[in-house]
This record gives sequence, structure tokens and C-alpha cells, in this order.
Amino acid sequence: MEIFLVGGAVRDALLGLPVHDRDWVVVGATAEEMLAQGFRQVGKDFPVFLHPQSGEEYALARQERKTGRGHQAFAFDFAPEVSLEADLLRRDLTINAMAQAADGRLVDPYGGQADVQARVLRHVSPAFAEDPLRVLRLMRFYARFAPLGFSIAAETLALCRAMVAAGELQHLSAERIWAECEKALASPAPQAFFSGLQAVGALNVLGFDASDAQLSAMNARLQAVLAIESSAEHRLAIWLQGEDCAAARTALQKALPLPKRYRYWLQLAADYGNAIRRWHELDGETRWMLLKASGSLRAEGDVLTLAQLMQLDVALYAEIKNARERVRALSLEELTAQYRGAELGEAIRRVQIYKLLV
Repeated sequence: MEIFLVGGAVRDALLGLPVHDRDWVVVGATAEEMLAQGFRQVGKDFPVFLHPQSGEEYALARQERKTGRGHQAFAFDFAPEVSLEADLLRRDLTINAMAQAADGRLVDPYGGQADVQARVLRHVSPAFAEDPLRVLRLMRFYARFAPLGFSIAAETLALCRAMVAAGELQHLSAERIWAECEKALASPAPQAFFSGLQAVGALNVLGFDASDAQLSAMNARLQAVLAIESSAEHRLAIWLQGEDCAAARTALQKALPLPKRYRYWLQLAADYGNAIRRWHELDGETRWMLLKASGSLRAEGDVLTLAQLMQLDVALYAEIKNARERVRALSLEELTAQYRGAELGEAIRRVQIYKLLV
């Protein structure tokens, strides 16, 4: 039995990045031998074991064979005879197909170290084309590593285009597509994910198409907010905030299972992103509707987050904050003594509007 550190931990160490998770491959062992040493088995499709002390994942070396179309149509062979090189051959990118032995020796049969140094994302073998999810994973790695100078190898782009043209991505579930998209949105350069999809003709996995010019404008908006502390839902909302993105927003929400917070921010930014920039021009009713939509009439809400995302200047931001605080500070005792039901609600609204204008 031999144990090797594999994948992202080896890659990130070569890049000088912090290593957060470590995965291991075990060569020459059986599931029974792993269990006998106190490992706990998890995973249904192939044996993965949790170390009894560290909890880190140890997988038996395996090969895989395509049995149908889509992301999950594979048969696995995890016999003790499967070599480390065979296990690494099935991986997606050369930079992820390296291993480190217990003595620190680097095992790099497919040129991963050279591609790390050259800052190139390159597929390991033609088997890359057997898993359509790898196109999205590739673009997610691009979104993560583009700021470090990485590019995608021309032959890998060509292979992805062929996979798209063959209709392979049509077999991906909406849940898997969204999972990759959400991870990419949290990456250092999420615009690279979308540009990469466009480059191989796969942007429509999100439910819509965009011209190069439209995507460039969308990505420019997205890049502008990356310096601001923003979550993935904020980034998506700004990416699709333009008036020309109405159809894309609708199509995306129809095609993919976006959580409620994403749908909320898409709507808020689309409805009031431009309006909040024109705060001085807004009448009291529109200001009130903006605060209501952002949950900011009685609580802190999201109006100031929207103001930050739309990159308002300091003076206007402070003015909106003061207006929100005036509304939140209202005492409703006199109104509740005079009005009931719908009349009370209307009276509160009128006073709130007045406070937004003074």
C-alpha cells in the first residue's frame, strides 16, 4: 500500500498558495484493508475513506470508463492493480494531475509542473471530453487563476468547442450547472468564467445568449464591483443589472435553480440600481418604494448595500443613509392612536414619504 497527496494541494503548494484541503490516493489497497485500519467509508460510486484521526479523504486509485452520455455515466475500476499514473490520467487538467509521495517526491507524469510554471490550463487526455461538466469546471478554474496570469491552452479550447457542438453540455443537470456558476461568482475573476463560456460557445447553458459586445459591457460592470466587498448574489445582480439584460434575467431564473436571495438581488438591482443613482431626482413615492423593496423602512435593510454596489459618492451615500434613519426613527404612537387597519398603513406611508423629502 502506497499513499500519495494529490490534486489541488500539490498544485496550490507549487503556486505558493495556502493549502486548505488535502486529498489522498491509496495505491495497492482494497476497501477491506482500509476498513481494517480504522478508515470510515463514504461515497457510493467508488470507495472514499475518511482518516480515523484527521478526517481527510483517502480514495482508492481508480480508473473510469464512459458508459453513456452526461456527467454521471461512468463505470469505475478501483482494483489494487490500478497504478497512480492511471489514476492521474483520468483527471481533468494537468495542474490537477500531480501527486506527492511520502518522501516529498513529485510525481508528475503529464507535465503539470511545467503548466503551473507557464500558467496554462490544459486537459490531461482526450478523456476530458467524456465529462461535459469539465467544461464548466475548466472555466471556474480560469475564474480562479486568471489573476495569476493563467490562460487556457488552444487545444483545450478547441476540445471544449467540439464538446459543445456535439451537444454534450445538454446532458448536464440545471443543479450542476448552477453549482459551478455559483462557485465561479465567488472567484477572484468571475468575469473570466463567463468570457470562457462565450469563447467555446457555451454561455447558453445559463439559459440565454449574449453578443460579444453585450457580454463585454456586462463583464465591465462586474469587474467594477470586485473591489467592493460583495457576495456572489451581489455580483450576479450587477452583472445582469443593465436594461438590455431583462430577457437574460428572466431566462436565467427559468433555466437554473437560483436561491431566493439571488432572485431578490436580481430584482432589486434591476428595479432600483439606476434609480438610486438619481436619488435627488426621485419623488417621495419612488424613494419610499425603493426603501420598501430593500427592506429598509423599519430595519437597516439593503438600501445602503445597493448604494455601495452602484458606487455612489460619499456625500450621496450619507444622504441616503440619513434619510433611512429619519424614517426608521419615526414614532408611530400618535398614528396608532388615531388610525386603524388600512387607514393606519396609509397614514404611516404618508409620514414616511414626508421624512424622505425633508
